[in-house]
Amino acid sequence: MTEEYSNATDALPADFVFGVATSAYQIEGATDQDGRGASIWDDFCRRPGAIIDGSDGSVATDSYRRWADDLDLIRGMGLEAYRFSVAWPRIFPQPGGQVNQRGLDHYERVVDGLLERNIAPHLTLYHWDLPLWLHELGGWTSRETAYAFADYAEAVAARLGDRVSAYATLNEPWCSAFLGYRSGEHAPGIRDHAANQAAIHHLLLAHGLAVARLRESVASQVGIVLNFTPAYPLDPTDERHQEAARRHRLVNDEVFTGPLFQGAYPTQLLDLADGAASHARKGDLETIAAPLDYLGVNYYTRTLVKDAPGAAWPALAHVEPAAGERTAMGWEVFPQGLHDLLRDLHEQSGIPLYVTENGAAFDDPAPGAANGAIVDEHRWRYLLSHIAATNEARRSGVDVRGYFAWSLLDNFEWAFGYTKDFGLVAVDAQTQIRVKKASAERFAALAAAFNMRRQVPL
Repeated sequence: MTEEYSNATDALPADFVFGVATSAYQIEGATDQDGRGASIWDDFCRRPGAIIDGSDGSVATDSYRRWADDLDLIRGMGLEAYRFSVAWPRIFPQPGGQVNQRGLDHYERVVDGLLERNIAPHLTLYHWDLPLWLHELGGWTSRETAYAFADYAEAVAARLGDRVSAYATLNEPWCSAFLGYRSGEHAPGIRDHAANQAAIHHLLLAHGLAVARLRESVASQVGIVLNFTPAYPLDPTDERHQEAARRHRLVNDEVFTGPLFQGAYPTQLLDLADGAASHARKGDLETIAAPLDYLGVNYYTRTLVKDAPGAAWPALAHVEPAAGERTAMGWEVFPQGLHDLLRDLHEQSGIPLYVTENGAAFDDPAPGAANGAIVDEHRWRYLLSHIAATNEARRSGVDVRGYFAWSLLDNFEWAFGYTKDFGLVAVDAQTQIRVKKASAERFAALAAAFNMRRQVPL
């Protein structure tokens, strides 16, 4: 093991897992095959100006057909786990409750293919691709969608069972609720405060109902994946800026973590007009707070905030850091934020954590003369620094058990289309040929070195 890799992993336990992550709509394509129904993203992509390059996920990286090749890539990197999502519209393509068995057949092939390659399947049930027919009945503003989600979770678990190592109910409900129903940047493209707050509660309820169904069907790990962009005060010595950071945590983070881990919405949010708590019915919060086996943590960057004098509560002002490296998304590279976040969540939740997404988009150089390699040094330094931050969190007593790099492939990056590349592996849009970047090779080397260390402890 090189000293660099050792320093980044030396506190991690022998059962720590390294993996990569993807999501169905971003990679699968084949949106009209094997009985799949339309999703809100299929509809959203047809709206002029919704996607920066006018593209969609109808082909993506063609992984619905090339799934075996992609699993071979993961195995070739020596990784032990793969986090992927199921496309809900493939399982329930239309109203009526009829399960599309051809959709389940596909994911059964993927799960069995992973197990044949000794890769642990980590399955996410919802990564934003709500069936369009459910949206037309109210989507996440409707309580009925939560019950439909529980039926969907039950159908997937009934087919795949304990072959899946870990189930996650939702991926980043903040994005679904805030980008989908508040800013309109994501599907379904709604901009409405009341809809946003209703979506928060119904997403949480869907999670809780699904946990109950999963517990009835499987002994696998069950959890949820939340995204965090932790707030830091512009001036940590100024009480006004400290308060702004506290407000950010309340309305963006604790509106989810409170119900999940304390069985209650934060008291400061109870009087919020049309707030998420106003949609709670008797028994909802007990359902939402069902015990979990793990919390998935998605982290990319921090946010810097200051007080906004005179603005209505909970308004605050976001501030751009004055210096420091940025990714192609314009996000500050701040690995300390992941360390701090993991420590905070360890104290709040008391359950095992996984870093389920972490990665960076950069403008990759063209393949070089040496074997046509794509030398994406910036991406690798980003990944390594955040793995090291995870390592330091573990050293300080945080029960973090895995790290998944985002993403395996360059793919459809939601509203950014194909203009931002997060992948360890490049994909030619015309030929669909996959080419490992230098970051993939480095990540594989780190995983191999870690495997060697845990087999022969130092």
